[in-house]
Amino acid sequence: MKHVKILLILTFLSVFITYCQNSEIPKSASYAIAYNSKETGHVEIYLRDIEGKSSIKSTNENGGYLAWSPDGKHFAFYHKYDEKKTWSIHTMNSDGTDRKRLTHAKNKWDNSPAWSPDGKKIVFSRAYKDSDNNWQKELWIMNSDGSELSQIKSLKGGGPYFTPDGRIVFHSENKKSWISIADIDGNNLIRLTHNEAEEQHPEVSPDGKQIAFMSYRDGNHEIYVMNIDGSNQKRLTNNDFDDWYPSWSPDGSQLIFSSLRDGEKGIYIMDKDGSSVKKIIANATSPAWLKIANGHLTK
Repeated sequence: MKHVKILLILTFLSVFITYCQNSEIPKSASYAIAYNSKETGHVEIYLRDIEGKSSIKSTNENGGYLAWSPDGKHFAFYHKYDEKKTWSIHTMNSDGTDRKRLTHAKNKWDNSPAWSPDGKKIVFSRAYKDSDNNWQKELWIMNSDGSELSQIKSLKGGGPYFTPDGRIVFHSENKKSWISIADIDGNNLIRLTHNEAEEQHPEVSPDGKQIAFMSYRDGNHEIYVMNIDGSNQKRLTNNDFDDWYPSWSPDGSQLIFSSLRDGEKGIYIMDKDGSSVKKIIANATSPAWLKIANGHLTK
């Protein structure tokens, strides 16, 4: 009987300690936002928390179109060379160290990098003018260290983004752009939007069920959302100014995006239904929200 009482006491203490530990976990956590800004006169990469505070400059080098690695330890981005005639993909640690140039194609615009769910691959867009002076827009893929670079030859367009199951969402190009989805090898291509207007920058929600994107179907760039199969398309922003570059919160409940609605480029946040819009960062654009729960700013 004595042993039974001791066992019951130990069980109670174990449950109580677990409860106390769990009760200390905040219901909402701050997640790092990376973005571009010209605070110093030229484009630099910064980090802030969700409230727009605790600004940290990651690099004093020009860089654009940021993409977090899945573990939150690295960025991919593009940098311009040769008087902006050559754009190349780079990676660096999220504190700005260990900067590496991964692509070196001269007179090509390599841009819009995105990491695979396991962090081992980077897909990106490549744009250039051919011998007939026509723009070509291709999708390429490589290992995250820049090795084994190859073109996904059956896909034309830009703005690629991985789904959690390893497919690629992107905007196809043929005079106009629309949102499409395909396997990583370019097979099983499906067109998701069917408008004459330009539609770009798709980003998949963390649960893989929805796609946020920007569309010009209403006369200026607005943020839209749709199901992963293209159904149930909804407009989230509604104003006379351009809204760009949506990025999902880690729990999929909110979106951040760039806008010109205050006469300058700023970063705004809203609920996933388009409500509760507010500005969180001034003089900034191209936001990317770290998708790691309980993430912290790199110091």
